This record gives sequence, C-alpha cells and structure tokens, in this order.
Amino acid sequence: MSELASAPQKPQAADSAAPLPSDAQAQQTAEAVRDAMTARDKVFQAMGMQVIQVAPGSATLTMTVRADMLNGHAICHGGLITTLADTAFAYACNSRNALTVASSITIDLLQPAHEGDRLSAHCRQQHGGGRMGIYDCEVTDQNGRRIALFRGHSYAMKGRTVIDALPSQGAGMAD
Repeated sequence: MSELASAPQKPQAADSAAPLPSDAQAQQTAEAVRDAMTARDKVFQAMGMQVIQVAPGSATLTMTVRADMLNGHAICHGGLITTLADTAFAYACNSRNALTVASSITIDLLQPAHEGDRLSAHCRQQHGGGRMGIYDCEVTDQNGRRIALFRGHSYAMKGRTVIDALPSQGAGMAD
C-alpha cells in the first residue's frame, strides 16, 4: 500500500447531477450520521471506541487496548485493530449520508499494540466517483507509532441513506 495522502479529496456528489452541499451543511450531515451510527453500532460500543473527529470523507476514532483484547502473545489481537480501522472507514464513507458498505479491505499490521495503548484510526477518502470510493486509514498509538495501514474500497447503495431526514435539510442526499 502506498503512503497515505496528506490532504483529503474534495467531496464529490454521489450523483454528478446533484449539487454539492455547502461546507456547513456537509459537516452537519457528517455529524448527524455519526450520531445515528454511534447509537446503533454495538461493536463500536462494546469495544469502547470514541469518535474524535468526523467530516465529509474522513473520520478519526480511538480505542484503548484492554486486557480482554489481548491474544496469546499478550498483544492486541490483529482482528481488533482491523475492527477499529474498519469502523473509522465506515464513519468516513457514510459521512455524506449515502448508505455505504465495504466491498473489500486490506490491512498491514506493522507493530504490536499492548494493553493500555490508546489507538487512533484516522481514515480519509482518497478517491470517489459514482458509487465507488477508496479510503486509507492509519492506525497509530498514543506515541505516534504507526501500528497498521488499512485500505478500504466502498460501495454506496443506490437510493439508500443512513438516516432518513437530516436536520434542517429535509430528505437524505443519496442518489
């Protein structure tokens, strides 16, 4: 996987005929989607994740490695690091209120994480066109050590939204 890009891609509408929302509306949408997803995501809740930042096409989540997250080598299970990155990916790719799922993911686990480590997963869109997207996620620990690199390919479900009505905007924005 190549190095993560330093700047997020400019937001693109799911349907090229649809106008892009203002920056303030787009941020409001991302926050409303975050709130809805957080309320119903049982894995997010069980793992003690927190959303630190969400914006159109990006999200940062954190998780503290607990004793019950350690494998037989006394390091954080790679599947749980993957789950943190995948969850940040979900928040980033659904942030425009087009119901979006993963079509594929890859992860490179670079260094172990230990009990008590506070992991941060920062995910941002690298490419978007039509209903397909590519997102990169970097997982780091509290000292800035790179723990994992994740890439997700997304697919937006035509005509479906995460939430039905957005605050002061009416219906969702998906095509």
